[in-house]
Amino acid sequence: MSNVAVIGAQWGDEGKGKIVDWLSERADAVVRFQGGHNAGHTLVIGNQTYKLSLLPSGVVRGGKLSFIGNGVVLDPWALLAEIAKLGAQGVHIGPDKLFIAENTPLILPPHRELDQMREEAAGASRIGTTGRGIGPAYEDKAGRRAIRLADLADPETLEARLDRFLAHHDALRKGLGAAPIDRAALKAALEEIAPQVLPFAAPVWLRLSELRKQGAKVLFEGAQGALLDVDFGTYPYVTSSNTMAGQAASGSGMGPGAVGYVLGIAKAYTTRVGAGPFPTELFDAIGERLGERGHEFGTVTGRKRRCGWFDAALVRQTIATAGIHGIALTKLDVLDGLDEIRIGVGYEIDGVRHDHLPTAAALQAKAKPIYETLPGWSESTQGARRWADLPAAAIKYVKRLEELIDCPVALLSTSPEREDTILVTDPFAGSDSR
Repeated sequence: MSNVAVIGAQWGDEGKGKIVDWLSERADAVVRFQGGHNAGHTLVIGNQTYKLSLLPSGVVRGGKLSFIGNGVVLDPWALLAEIAKLGAQGVHIGPDKLFIAENTPLILPPHRELDQMREEAAGASRIGTTGRGIGPAYEDKAGRRAIRLADLADPETLEARLDRFLAHHDALRKGLGAAPIDRAALKAALEEIAPQVLPFAAPVWLRLSELRKQGAKVLFEGAQGALLDVDFGTYPYVTSSNTMAGQAASGSGMGPGAVGYVLGIAKAYTTRVGAGPFPTELFDAIGERLGERGHEFGTVTGRKRRCGWFDAALVRQTIATAGIHGIALTKLDVLDGLDEIRIGVGYEIDGVRHDHLPTAAALQAKAKPIYETLPGWSESTQGARRWADLPAAAIKYVKRLEELIDCPVALLSTSPEREDTILVTDPFAGSDSR
């Protein structure tokens, strides 16, 4: 398997940035295939920390090609701000290094405004979006009224796209009590930013096809997590795109056979940002401890993450729906020092045991976790780079997780540092070193 797709196996924030960065050294190209700048990846390289939202994690590595695929919704202003921020940190990103699909839909200021107005109007029913316009942009894509990157190069097409865009959005805004969109101002903003972003536009599908013929190794980088998938997540508390590995094909313009090995990222415990069901959530001192030790605050929003025990039933469900071949288990060191560790193995709903989380929202709300308890360990796992460096109880915990999720652990991360990683299975080759 020459290509690898990396996706989150929980509710996002699993540590994909570090793992993608770790794998990108062996890849020739890194591709973002869904989501927008609501994603948050933190990379720690030496004494430098990079916080990315929209750009593929490979941009901080020299000699790597970076792609933003058509499955992404692109805020061009956020893109330029992120490029400028990295430039201030010494990372130059030009059109020779970054390629954006010509058919990528754009996130416009009215998308952000609509996102925020609707969340505010929802009151207690709000779903906890980031307010960055991601959902409305995907709605316009499906409604065939999106303005895409290529449209910025053609004034006549842009005029037609604006007509259709405003006809829809002005009606929505009227219903929410907002003023109509200032067409002239929006058009002027697009005309101003066009020459800054169009140099990055490219037929990404064609360039990736050429790389595939050359035998290049491609790393597909997912955003958010599988439990936020618009189809298989805890709906409606989900994101607006498909976050599964299957989206790597359609969101980049490569066929399903190009995806290769699917690596799912999961924390050694569970976190979630925003509203929605979370059966193994902890409201006690242990939950606070996990949050403090794991520095559980959103990269993009800064929101405090909810914390709980590892939910093996949910991860097992994700492995099946996402086609995951192996798991990268992160933040094992956060569990150091606990006397005992619990693992969610199923749910009790109205007196009946369930081995997966049902789709119905009413049943999800009533799900009570069924736990299995393992002994903890007092020794430190932080910075371990070999199995021999891990306490016996920690190894037992990892092996039990493998049994419960019915999937091998391919990588084990023991700190934010890139090199503090135990390689068990090489995702690019499929060989097991354990």
